Amino acid sequence: MSSGQRPQDVFGQRADYYVHSQTHSDAEQLQRLVEMAQPQSHWRLLDVGAGTGHTALALAPHVAASVGIDLTIEMLLQAQKLAAARGQRVTWLLADAQTLPFADSSFGLVACRRAAHHLVDVTGALQEMVRVLAPGGVLLIDDRSIPEDDAIDVLMNQLDVWHDASHIRQYRASEWCDMIAAVGLRLRALEGYVQHRPLSSFAHGAGPVEVAAMRQRLARATPHEREWLALEQQGQEWLFNNWYLSLAAVKVAGAG
Repeated sequence: MSSGQRPQDVFGQRADYYVHSQTHSDAEQLQRLVEMAQPQSHWRLLDVGAGTGHTALALAPHVAASVGIDLTIEMLLQAQKLAAARGQRVTWLLADAQTLPFADSSFGLVACRRAAHHLVDVTGALQEMVRVLAPGGVLLIDDRSIPEDDAIDVLMNQLDVWHDASHIRQYRASEWCDMIAAVGLRLRALEGYVQHRPLSSFAHGAGPVEVAAMRQRLARATPHEREWLALEQQGQEWLFNNWYLSLAAVKVAGAG
């Protein structure tokens, strides 16, 4: 984190927004994650970086019991309200992805959505997720991503630092494949998708200095960057591509 700002400092101020955020509550994309996970009715679910609960609540009807953890109490309080409003039962706990407070092989499904790019030690967190995952269980990841292009890698990660000072890195699909293999999981499915989003949506919660920096950087985009971003300006608004990745991986015997 270039600014040293903690995720809980950022998200404690934005918790209400994430309850209603279109990209986080997208029912179609959440349903696709359910399909990728292929959850079993006897499994226990752990949602790591649960935020305001959208992922846990989408998966909970398909498993026996669900736990959602997050570092930010304000996010968990919103998740608790959302679950109560829907009549769903999920246990919400304040906990750190780097040191999960659960026994080995405790869960049949471990999910982590839109949180991995905030993890200071993503490999250590993945090792912890694998540790608590039962053999034959599934790790489900969904996060911001970037294409296999160096210039777009630098640009998108810089934009995300301006948007959110707790951002660490958006990873390429090739990096995710390497990380999944390194923790001993078998990759079962990987899908990328793109959303063409307005800067006003992307930059929600950022300060005026950071928003100005984003606008100036997009205005200076090279032809190569403009093509990748499908960059367009409509009045005072900039619209550009945002990349995402979903994957499901299986814990084989002996992993973790």
